[in-house]
Amino acid sequence: MKSIKLAILLMLLTSLTACGIYSLDGASIDYTQTKTLSISNFINESGGGPPNLSNTFTEGLKEYFQRRTKLELVQRQGDLQFDGQIANYTVRPQAISSSGNSNQADGTGLMRLTISVQLVFTNTKDEKANIEQSFAFFADYDPSSTTLNAVEDELVDEIFEQLYFDIFQASVAQW
Repeated sequence: MKSIKLAILLMLLTSLTACGIYSLDGASIDYTQTKTLSISNFINESGGGPPNLSNTFTEGLKEYFQRRTKLELVQRQGDLQFDGQIANYTVRPQAISSSGNSNQADGTGLMRLTISVQLVFTNTKDEKANIEQSFAFFADYDPSSTTLNAVEDELVDEIFEQLYFDIFQASVAQW
């Protein structure tokens, strides 16, 4: 009985992925129509962050989509097109600490790095799927035990991974 249920489950999974629309990675792409994707360079318009921030984000987004889809990456004019910019890179006090008679954010509590990306997604096969949206995520660190320079790369990687996931979900995983 158990092996019959397993066989039925495998047949269902095979039929869902064989049609090309659904896959186990969460993408709902019709691979019979959509074959390519292009990701333009995301320019850092924020004025902050490490000098390689644009390149790190762009290359990471390309890699994220290549790992999770069967789409061919092309220089431009892909069936799915991603354009945008890094719009914000800020470091601000997160926790408020008390000093004398005033409560203010004085930088002795947690600090928060926030990065936002403005995305224009164009689906040339289905214009109803097009989106223009801002995505943002953050990570906190404790300045009493470390400096931003010491943890910046790690924080940026953590934030970017979440941004890639959010962009993937909004663009091709429309469940």
